[in-house]
Amino acid sequence: MSNEPTQDINDTAAEVEQHDELEVLRGEIDQLKAQSLLERADLENQRKRLARDIEQARKFANERLLSDLLPVFDSLDAGLAAAADGADALRQGLELTYKQLLKVAHENGMSVLDPAGEAFNPDHHQAISQGEAEGVAPGHVITVFQKGYLLNGRLLRPALVIVAKHD
Repeated sequence: MSNEPTQDINDTAAEVEQHDELEVLRGEIDQLKAQSLLERADLENQRKRLARDIEQARKFANERLLSDLLPVFDSLDAGLAAAADGADALRQGLELTYKQLLKVAHENGMSVLDPAGEAFNPDHHQAISQGEAEGVAPGHVITVFQKGYLLNGRLLRPALVIVAKHD
């Protein structure tokens, strides 16, 4: 009988040791679950970021080409302005070429900023001077020297303008 209390103590000590080991293992499992959730969330964030980057690259892939074409648009604008309102074949050819070029650019996400008469917008216009003009409200564009362009809503080049003076 003197063995029984020792055995009970040993059994109790073994149970406590197993219980402690079980708690340690449960803690490790909880830690691994949390780590797994974090890694899954990180992978999902990376996937979303990559999809966003791919969309941006696709959306602005032709930015350089369209930027390089801006002087062509300027030249055609100047040629049409110089030809005035004549109905000769050269002017008609220039107008047709200009319209075709604008159509191709528009299909690729480019839009023209021609802000004559609009309120000055420092995000899209670059004021090169101020002037007075009858019938034009202060802070509005009087003259457009050079049209501006947007590519999918992002500024390619600001419009160069003269703005009506404030009183």
